[in-house]
Amino acid sequence: MSIEFKLPELGENVETGDVVGVLVAEGDTIEANQPICELETDKAVVELPCPHAGKIVQLHFQKGDTVKVGQTLLTLEGEAAAEPEAESGPSGDRAAPAQAPGKSAPAEQAPAGAPASAAGAPASPTETPGSGPVPAGPAARRLARQLGVDLQGVRGSGTRGRITADDVRAAAGPGAATIPAPEAPAPAAASAAASSFEPVVPPGEPGEDAWGPVRREKMSRIRQTIAAQMSRSASTIPHVTNFDDADVTDLEQLRQGVPKGFLGANVKLTAMPFVMKAVAIALRRHPLVNARLDEESNEIVYKEYVHVGVAVDTPRGLVVPAVRNVDRMSIPEIARALASVAERARAVQFAVEDLRGGTFTVSNLGAVGGQYSTPIINYPEVALLLLGRSRWMPVVREGKIEPHLLMPLSLSYDHRIIDGATAARFLNEVIDMLQSPGRLLLAE
Repeated sequence: MSIEFKLPELGENVETGDVVGVLVAEGDTIEANQPICELETDKAVVELPCPHAGKIVQLHFQKGDTVKVGQTLLTLEGEAAAEPEAESGPSGDRAAPAQAPGKSAPAEQAPAGAPASAAGAPASPTETPGSGPVPAGPAARRLARQLGVDLQGVRGSGTRGRITADDVRAAAGPGAATIPAPEAPAPAAASAAASSFEPVVPPGEPGEDAWGPVRREKMSRIRQTIAAQMSRSASTIPHVTNFDDADVTDLEQLRQGVPKGFLGANVKLTAMPFVMKAVAIALRRHPLVNARLDEESNEIVYKEYVHVGVAVDTPRGLVVPAVRNVDRMSIPEIARALASVAERARAVQFAVEDLRGGTFTVSNLGAVGGQYSTPIINYPEVALLLLGRSRWMPVVREGKIEPHLLMPLSLSYDHRIIDGATAARFLNEVIDMLQSPGRLLLAE
């Protein structure tokens, strides 16, 4: 029978997406829940699976197209999916079933050891390669195409058998080292991804202006979103920035004393989890910094939850995924959450919902370099803390000059609802806890 597969719902207030990669061709025979393209929506690049199996008769899109929800993407001859509600929306996992906006995909809720289902859940490590749809993200697939690796023959080492970029390189052999590919960021410092990615500059459209040759390229959907968000924030919020330093000498000594691998094979304990915990505690004690301004009703909305956004520099642009309920997490739990964020950033596997709901943002400029800055607030939040690169400085203590490790801090805040004194008290509390890391370990 002839089947038309249309673009499903992408999430709340998301109506279109840009096709950044085509994974199939006319005449191909595909399996149920096999990805057909890479779609860029808002700030997320995701694979779009088709729930139907059969032979592709016609593709109705190509790379660079902007497609709308409900638009026919392909026509194929085959059998319709057994259950219409199992149609898949775009997600990081190639076979994640469709979900209501704001809800997690069932595949992510299943235990790591759960068996793969007929609906296309990712294969487990015990499955034989080539026995079904290949569980791999956009980054791994892109690298496989560069290296000429058939993913059907690769056994994944990731969660539930997911194929990682390292698995692809291992399958390619020693020659893979000559192929440029993004290096893994420091796992626990998500924003350290900036130092690990070399942006790929497309050739663009050559031309000339009045002074010489130029090259034009269309702004990606992610870059357009960033530009709109930054413009809205800068034009709406009266920004003020406070600068200060935290003496993290004791914190660094404590951090260095944690054995490598103590928190997990892929979890590195950096200063970021300590900073996030200190911020979460301070937000609970200074609720105005964890609020937002409802401009239409002239009300301040105090949020009873603490979701800390972490600014991450990815190959496609800046994203700010939110780590939920940081105030309820321990330092090790935050470190593991950041490791997960870094891995998903490296593979560009964020869902749109992962980037929403933050109440406060932390950005780590020190991962790239630099000390102080005037960061733009992540609207509709009302404050943002930027970390600079820690450096050893001579400090006078009880009449003696001693070396101390100082972490530069820049706090931007919305001066419409946060006064300078409130911002200073909030930042002082963060600093006090960083300078006494034992308080963070004992905090509930």
